Amino acid sequence: MSYWCQMYFQNSATLSGMRVQWVFGLYCVVTFAIFVFVALSMATSCFSPYMYLLMQTNHVLERIWGLVPLIILTFLSWPSMGLLYAMAELESPLVTLKCVGHQWYWEYEYSDFGLVSYNSYMVPEEDLKLGEPRMLTVDKSVVLPFSVWCRVLTTSFDVIHSWAVPALGVKSDAVPGRLSESSVKIETPGVFWGQCSEICGALHSFMPIRVEVVSCEIFGKWINLMEEMN
Repeated sequence: MSYWCQMYFQNSATLSGMRVQWVFGLYCVVTFAIFVFVALSMATSCFSPYMYLLMQTNHVLERIWGLVPLIILTFLSWPSMGLLYAMAELESPLVTLKCVGHQWYWEYEYSDFGLVSYNSYMVPEEDLKLGEPRMLTVDKSVVLPFSVWCRVLTTSFDVIHSWAVPALGVKSDAVPGRLSESSVKIETPGVFWGQCSEICGALHSFMPIRVEVVSCEIFGKWINLMEEMN
């Protein structure tokens, strides 16, 4: 989860999330280099009449100005396309989680296990226990196994929501009448938090997400328990 005065991404628990952070850093470096180059070019042309005339009459320089941005954009498209393919649809995931957004709570369904379905509500501040984060604690968490490919389906019952867990590199819009899909393979066990990232009404900030990542053995026992309860 985020910490006070944190300026960068959360530590990622998935390889796709790590790649997103790496691509973001690469784009920041390239953008800063372009900014410095343009600033120096403007300063040079303003204080040097010769450079101003050179830029106005040099056709070779104009061709370079047209080709260099094309090369930069081609270079930047390579990691983006790789990420798109890495996060593409899965043909045979081991676990499928369906997240349905409501005003203002989440409904979760494990479609591979027909009887497992439940609602997740935020715990009011007066009911919090010692150490539980405010406005992030829920009564029922999402439970997923680690080191296993999972499919996350998102949709909505009423208005547009967004199921976002930054540490997992997942942010999927939940649109009424549409089923969005994303894939995730969590590399480490733990507890990860998220929130609805689409303004969905008066209680938009009261739709937290808590994902508990456990071993496959514990996940199997939890599924059996939930099937018995339902």
